[in-house]
Amino acid sequence: MIRLVKYAKPFLPSILLAVILLFVQANADLALPDYMSRIVNVGIQQSGVENAVALAMRQSTMERLALFMTAEEEASVRQIYALVDATSPDYERLARDYPALAHEPLYVRQPVDRATVERLNPIMGRAWLVVYGIEQALAHPEMAATLFPGFDLSRLPPGVDIFALLGQMPAAQRAQIRAAIDQRFAAMGDNFIAQAAMAPVRAEYQALGMDLAALQNSYILRTGMSMLLLTLLFVVCVIAVGYLAARVSAGLARDLRRLVFAQVESFSAAEFDRFSTASLITRSTNDITQIQMVAFMLVRMVAYAPIIGIGGVIRAISKSSSMWWLIALAVIVLLGLILLVFSIALPRFKRIQELIDRLNLVMRENLVGMMVIRAFNRQDFELERFDRANRDLTDTMLFITRVMVVMMPLMMFIMNALTLLIIWVGAHQVAQSTLRVGDMMAFLQYALQIVFSFLMLSMMFIILPRAAVAGDRVAEVLETELTIQDPPQPRRFAEPFQGLIEFRHVSFRYPGAEEDVLHDINLVARPGQTTAFIGSTGSGKSTVVNLIPRFYDVTSGAILVDGIDIRQVAQRELRAKIGYIPQRGVLFSGTVESNLRYADEEAGEEELWEALRTAQAVDFIAERPEGLAAEIAQGGMNVSGGQKQRLSIARALVKKPPILILDDSFSALDFQTDAALRRALKEKTAASTVLVVTQRVSTIMNADQIIVLDEGRIVGCGTHSELMRDCQVYREIALSQLGVEEAA
Repeated sequence: MIRLVKYAKPFLPSILLAVILLFVQANADLALPDYMSRIVNVGIQQSGVENAVALAMRQSTMERLALFMTAEEEASVRQIYALVDATSPDYERLARDYPALAHEPLYVRQPVDRATVERLNPIMGRAWLVVYGIEQALAHPEMAATLFPGFDLSRLPPGVDIFALLGQMPAAQRAQIRAAIDQRFAAMGDNFIAQAAMAPVRAEYQALGMDLAALQNSYILRTGMSMLLLTLLFVVCVIAVGYLAARVSAGLARDLRRLVFAQVESFSAAEFDRFSTASLITRSTNDITQIQMVAFMLVRMVAYAPIIGIGGVIRAISKSSSMWWLIALAVIVLLGLILLVFSIALPRFKRIQELIDRLNLVMRENLVGMMVIRAFNRQDFELERFDRANRDLTDTMLFITRVMVVMMPLMMFIMNALTLLIIWVGAHQVAQSTLRVGDMMAFLQYALQIVFSFLMLSMMFIILPRAAVAGDRVAEVLETELTIQDPPQPRRFAEPFQGLIEFRHVSFRYPGAEEDVLHDINLVARPGQTTAFIGSTGSGKSTVVNLIPRFYDVTSGAILVDGIDIRQVAQRELRAKIGYIPQRGVLFSGTVESNLRYADEEAGEEELWEALRTAQAVDFIAERPEGLAAEIAQGGMNVSGGQKQRLSIARALVKKPPILILDDSFSALDFQTDAALRRALKEKTAASTVLVVTQRVSTIMNADQIIVLDEGRIVGCGTHSELMRDCQVYREIALSQLGVEEAA
């Protein structure tokens, strides 16, 4: 997969936007448990009272709280409050919110930032707890010993105001009392001090005449609305990321398919020897589909899972730092499980792609060779061969599926076990007042999010090996170095183009072969002449003509066209001058007209019919009602072999090439059609350089030049009569096909 990263550059803006949206999505997801914690802790347990920095308080209450603050703390607290009485401009409005204002001046909190509230929370929380404790002790003397051990409040004279008494104490003595109070609260964290102070704050709000039910409902609705907005933001991000991921993955797959197709079109025969047709089809379809799927999941998960995992750990520890070991334990077990599955599944994923190639190969051979299979009654054998390949693929897929099936319940077990552990440990901490219920619930949610993030990553680890294999296979095609390439500065043929072909000491060896198949070939093919090649099977006839269009490049020597080495000319320009008809005619699905126009899209209809007449194909086309619009099935399966060859010849003639190569293109024709076609070709290609490869002596008896090949060497060159006189190999071929009188 890494080798294909460079092909994702066009989609980089979409990927970056998706990552940004994933960051927003993850933060929205991570914020939801925190809001749920606030609803439980503040909205339910604290009746909507958010902190110890009260919205308002009576003047007498402020004076009591100030007794248990230092001078600096008192100054900081009074700075954020304003004293309101009957003379204040906002009296009427505030009296509706705080009915106690009609009887006593109040201190009302002014707008203040969150940081200031957090800073003053523990200061006012301690003061609230002390004042509230003293008030409870005075109201319930039996509780005094519990609230203030060592102090016997019952010994105070009746009617004595203890707060007034404390206010009259020397500053040093009050400092000692504050130190004792601080020592008592040292074991409690600031959060629990603030939480414990909610009871006296609520009592103060009741004394002010505030509607606590409305306050609680307002807080819950406000927090719930925030959760709803975050959820909507989360949904929008999920949809947007899904859209971007689909665009990126589909676009990447589209580009890869186009690049693979373009690369395969540039392959020479040497490259096709490396990759089978079935393998190339699999790489262009199944492998790229695997890449598309993993690209989609990568965009959606590869950034989201780490953000959720890391963010969840940070937020979970902020809720309860003492339970971090539960998450660590779950993560370690999950990682061990993922690595175990990864080590088991990876070799099988590599094997799957090879088995798909094998299955495609068997299927393709059966479809192409169906007539041969039926002729030899080998259907049962081929069925067994296909079943074997299919069974191997199925068994491998089943093995991997079983591993996945086992993995999912184990992960769910880990998640459920983690949930039970968090509830069990958290319940003890709640009982000890070291953890709030809402924080425990939030910690549980964060722990599950962390586990889910590893679950998502594990899914990536499961599909990534197969996609990595597919990516390597596609990259192997794209990175294949072409053996036949255009020169950096190609030369151009001079005008007018002649079509003179010259072989100079040409030798050729197939890639990977140990010996040459052509040895020191020297010949000249002139315009206006027909040069024929004949020889026994394997003598190198087709190889010679395949070197001219550069389907292969010579191993040594040079081929010149109009005096220019063909390796110095662009392949497109060279092949534009050549009309090539292979032994096995190739037609494309479409119509007769579309196949003929493959050579020249601008050709007129009369030119098409003229080419068909020359190729002796006009009869079977004209007899069809559709004419040129007659359908041609895939591979030309709805026409005979001879008709396919004649249509292939007609297609080449539409091009009007100065060089015409016929590689045993008359093999499926009867002798009468062969003779008529040769006569017509001689007339239509009088100015062209014609090269004919054939096994029939009768086809080339009138050729201007016949090249006789034997084991890759030229053993004869001349006209038919000259070769019959001087070349033993040619004479043997001619006599084996013709009678003595005909051969003469």
